[in-house]
Amino acid sequence: MGIMVEGKWTQQDFAKRNEKGSYVRPTTAFRNFIGEADFPAMAGRYHLVVAHACPWAHRTLIFRALKGLEDVISVAYVEPLMLENGWVLMDGGDPITGAKYTHQIYAQAVPDYSGRCSVPVLWDKEARTIVNNESSDIIRMLNSAFDGLATKSLPNMYPEDLRAEIDTVNELVYENINNGVYRTGFATTQAAYEASFKNVFDALDRMEARLDSRRYLTGPRITEADWRLFATLVRFDAVYVGHFKCNRQRIADFPNLSNYLRELYQWPGIAATVDVPRTKEHYYGSHDAVNPFGIVPLGPALDFDSPHDRERLPGIAG
Repeated sequence: MGIMVEGKWTQQDFAKRNEKGSYVRPTTAFRNFIGEADFPAMAGRYHLVVAHACPWAHRTLIFRALKGLEDVISVAYVEPLMLENGWVLMDGGDPITGAKYTHQIYAQAVPDYSGRCSVPVLWDKEARTIVNNESSDIIRMLNSAFDGLATKSLPNMYPEDLRAEIDTVNELVYENINNGVYRTGFATTQAAYEASFKNVFDALDRMEARLDSRRYLTGPRITEADWRLFATLVRFDAVYVGHFKCNRQRIADFPNLSNYLRELYQWPGIAATVDVPRTKEHYYGSHDAVNPFGIVPLGPALDFDSPHDRERLPGIAG
C-alpha cells in the first residue's frame, strides 16, 4: 500500500494515525460537480472506477442502480486485493482510462499529484480528468444531476424539506459507524480501540432505537442517509465483527437493524451491487498489519433474502 508523492507512487502507511493511535481518514482532493460549465450532464461521458469491497465506492454503485444509470455512466472495477501498487484494475486494466493501477488515473488528472489514490473515482472521458473522488458528492450528483437521462424515476433522495435532518443523521453515522469501524479496526492502542468501539455500538444502539418507530432513518421516506448506513451494515457481520474487532454484537443480533438491512438489500437492483466474497477477500487479504497471514474466514453464514418486518411501519413507496 502507498500514496502518491509529487506524481510518484510511494510505499507509505496509508492509515494515518494521531498521536493517540487513532486512525485519521485523509480528505479527498477532487470536488468538481456535474452540472458545472466544464462538466455537463451527458450520457456516455462519465465513468466510475470502484471497488466491490469499498463501502464508499459501494454508495455510488447503489445510486447508479437506483436511478437506472447503468447505460449512462460506465464502470470499471478494481481487484479485491490492495497491496504494494494500491488498487489494481480488473482484467489487466481499464480500457477507458488506459490505467492498470488507480494511481495512474490520478497521475493523468494531475501529473504532480500528492495524496491517496482512493476509489470511487468519477472520470470525465472527454476532458480526461477526475471530476470528483468524494463519494458523498458523487451520490448527490447521481441522485439529481442526470435526471433527464435516468431510466428510473425514484423520489429525490435528498429532498429540501429533510436536508437538515439527513445531514444530522449522516454526520452521526459517518463519524461513529461508517468511519467508526475503521477507527476501531486500525487503532494501535488499547485506549483508541476501546473509545472507537464504544462509539460504534453507542451509535448502532441509537439507530436501532430510531428504527423502532420509523420505517427509515428520517421517517417514512427513504433517503440518502439510509443508503450511507446500508453500505456499512451489509459488511458488518462478514468483516467488521471479526477483522476490525467490532464484536459486541452482530447486526443480526439487532432486531430492527437486521430487518432494515434485509429490506434495503431486497430493493430492486441493490443485491447485484453487493459482493461479499470479494469484500472479505479485500479486507482479510489487504491489511497485513491486522491479519498478517491473510487468512479469509469461511463464515459467517449470511441471510439477506429472508422476509423482513419493516411493513409494520408506514412507508412511502419508492
